[in-house]
Amino acid sequence: MFAAILLIACSGRTSNNNNRSADDSADTSKVAVIAFDTYEFDFGKIKAGRKLRHTFFFENQGTGALVIQSANTTCGCTVPRYDSRPIAPGKTGRLEVEFDSRGYDGMQTKTVTVHSNATVPVVILKITAEVTR
Repeated sequence: MFAAILLIACSGRTSNNNNRSADDSADTSKVAVIAFDTYEFDFGKIKAGRKLRHTFFFENQGTGALVIQSANTTCGCTVPRYDSRPIAPGKTGRLEVEFDSRGYDGMQTKTVTVHSNATVPVVILKITAEVTR
């Protein structure tokens, strides 16, 4: 009889430990999820030599803090600017892209590769413009 009580007590403890482990893993599974309002922007027809800016807005739809680690472009004519501070869950941020059309002619497509700690760690943004002289 004593063995049966001990067995029940131990199995109850094991069950509680399993539940506690599941709760603990939920606490450590906080992740960032980055969602941009748009992933492409078209400046339309522009005169050569103009510097144009567009701001891409994003939201952290995850449960953990979002950190943008870097933003790389395809050429020196395109410059991204972003705040590297953590974005809390449910909060928004922005990434500004400046395109210098000096020296370009015709249809232009430039990309910005955004690296973050989000569940999808690499996002590609695109800007286009038809540059005329």
